[in-house]
Amino acid sequence: MNLSPVSEDVAADAASFYGDPRLDALAAIERRVLWLSTSIIHHANRVRPNVSGIKVGGHQASSASIATIMTSLWFGQLRPEDRVSVKPHASPVLHGINYLLGSLEEKYLTTLREFGGLQSYPSRSKDPDPVDYSTGSVGIGATAPIWGAISRRYTETVSGVPSRGRQYSLVGDAELDEGAVWETVLDSNVADLGEIMWIVDLNRQSLDRVVPNIAAGKFERLFAAAGWQVITVRFGHLLESLMARTGGDALRERIVEMSNPEYQRLLRCSAEELRRRLPGEGAGSEAIAGLIAGVEDEVLIRAIRNLGGHDLAALREAYSQIDDTKPTVIIAYTVKGNGLPTEGHPQNHSSLLTVEQYRQLADRMGENPDAPWTRFDPSSPEGQLVRTTAETLHRDTQPVVAPPTVPTDFGRTPSGTATTQAALGRALLDLKRAAPEVARRVVTVSPDVSSSTNLAGWVNKVGVWSVEERQNWFSDDAETVMHWRENPTGQHIELGIAEVNLVSLLGELGATWSRWGQPLFPIGVLYDPFVERALEPWSYGIYAGGQSILVGTPSGVTLAPEGGAHQSIKTPSIGLEQPGCTSYEPAFAIDAEWTLLASMSQLGRPEGKSAYLRLSTKPVDQQLAAVPEDPAARERRRRQVVAGGYVLRAATDPSATIVTMGALVPEALAASERLAAHGTPVDVVCITSPGLLYEALQGRNGQNQDAPSWILDQILPPERAVPMVTVLDGHPHTLAFLAGVHQVKSRNLGVDSFGQAGDIDDVYRYHGIDVDSIVRATLDLTQ
Repeated sequence: MNLSPVSEDVAADAASFYGDPRLDALAAIERRVLWLSTSIIHHANRVRPNVSGIKVGGHQASSASIATIMTSLWFGQLRPEDRVSVKPHASPVLHGINYLLGSLEEKYLTTLREFGGLQSYPSRSKDPDPVDYSTGSVGIGATAPIWGAISRRYTETVSGVPSRGRQYSLVGDAELDEGAVWETVLDSNVADLGEIMWIVDLNRQSLDRVVPNIAAGKFERLFAAAGWQVITVRFGHLLESLMARTGGDALRERIVEMSNPEYQRLLRCSAEELRRRLPGEGAGSEAIAGLIAGVEDEVLIRAIRNLGGHDLAALREAYSQIDDTKPTVIIAYTVKGNGLPTEGHPQNHSSLLTVEQYRQLADRMGENPDAPWTRFDPSSPEGQLVRTTAETLHRDTQPVVAPPTVPTDFGRTPSGTATTQAALGRALLDLKRAAPEVARRVVTVSPDVSSSTNLAGWVNKVGVWSVEERQNWFSDDAETVMHWRENPTGQHIELGIAEVNLVSLLGELGATWSRWGQPLFPIGVLYDPFVERALEPWSYGIYAGGQSILVGTPSGVTLAPEGGAHQSIKTPSIGLEQPGCTSYEPAFAIDAEWTLLASMSQLGRPEGKSAYLRLSTKPVDQQLAAVPEDPAARERRRRQVVAGGYVLRAATDPSATIVTMGALVPEALAASERLAAHGTPVDVVCITSPGLLYEALQGRNGQNQDAPSWILDQILPPERAVPMVTVLDGHPHTLAFLAGVHQVKSRNLGVDSFGQAGDIDDVYRYHGIDVDSIVRATLDLTQ
């Protein structure tokens, strides 16, 4: 076919790709990365035997959407100190890149979503190749590098060694629907983090459809309003070369203004259909028709999909504009399924290539479908670029600093009346005096509730962390009790009212021991009713290897005047059920101190665990704890508290056992005294951790070989197996399993309905957890 001068230029440009040896080598790597990611998913679904018949799945189109971006990043921009969070559905691209770089063995390429193989989504703890951030829960992986940047800066204040590097997030545009993303972007700490670098894969498709209203302009304005640098990469060099010609302005305006579905439909058109549809019916239609009339069919088809996110030259130019003094977002236009037969199809999110389509793709790309795992010839330009990149990105093994030894007991016995919430603040101040090297690695985090959760004394002592020092204009105000001294050496981080941000930051602060080699003791405090709001990202942070302590306070219907909206009911069972986490609900200040210290001792180390402490604002007479004075007996009590529970009162010949925990221990003790007066003696067992006791029971039954069961023999010995009443300020099933230790009759009291506002006695009576209810339940079992 004869080409006009215009199309000859375009065709020549298309034939030579970029006309730049490095970019041409990069383009070859890009195609190989696309092929490998497609093949990894294809093998898992079309080649590997599937006995169960359940769909394996994978996301070929989502991987293809971002293959160019990831290739340009890894082989042209990254440094060893940089870290990248990869969007969940692009995990095969990451594995393909790691394979080319020599950090993933070929044997794993056939194991996607197989037991012990490559994970469905990037996982720091489970994938065999390097993964910087675990992703997979929408929105959490996107924001993780922001909290990682804060954590990394914080470790500098501990180690004294500067440790910087860009923190990249590769984000799908549909992921920006998550409210947690914008809670993070808008946090006041973020605007000062110049190492933050986001790249939005703007393919304008979600799982079900082409999203009609996704537009770069909206995102540009949102990020800019938050103080971010915004760089938009709309078109590639081929399409830009057409737009530089006569009629190009009309073409640019036409593509920019058309809706997402209309544009996506053009990707499914033949050249003939393109010539009919593309000009449209607006004022510039004739100019557009004239422009594309002389363009060869193949070039026209390539040009309409030549968006900036698939153009290596355009991406390189975008990277060169990054201002490292502020967070940056690159919004890159892409095509979902770019380069695949499913390209641009509105339902291509989870679609898989057929065997025939895969072989056709192999033929077009010059690959062998029967031997898909080829690497580049080391002497080729591509092979040399791969080798130099692998050398450049090599990371030396990070030496891990062992966390300092946490004391087990300050040796103080609280007296008078106190709350477990207040005990938290007191314990932190005691730690500062007794073990300063431990206290220096403590970082507390809260969402605007520091004063109301009794952290004021600690904050006054250690200061508030910020990127730079800020003047405290109230330092000379005598009536100001809480001093807000902000500087880079502070040890408290205050966020806005956003619980998801809190637990996300906790997860990253809790991963510094494995990521940066510096262990911390992160402690996050929030209102207990809002633990459920933050549950999913908190759980995901634990899954990703973050070790921290979450404190929920105040808790339960004991917060009576606040009413049902602020009374947590399910959190005790959340603590019981959360993997990788030990939960405690102490009744006394000394129990709170011991469990806090024990929880800290599990942080910042391999095989470490997170913890959840459920605390209360209910004043309790500390004499009720009856802490032994003898040092050996005191240590025995401490070990029992940390292991899950202890016998608080022992009767000579018990008729029943009252098992309780937390705020309801005084009610249980009062009930035991009334029962004894009526000739029904009872044991009172104080539970500090239902989860540890459940693990102990599983261990006794041979279902958890690693769980010690000695604590069961000490708090529920078989010779004292009698009917049991359990009572707590939470759902009754939390303690109900304890009756199964010796198969005794039981009554389980707790909260299983929404709360009411009122006096604490009225509220306890309403839920049947007051002293009268405990007495009645015990008599029902024993008489």
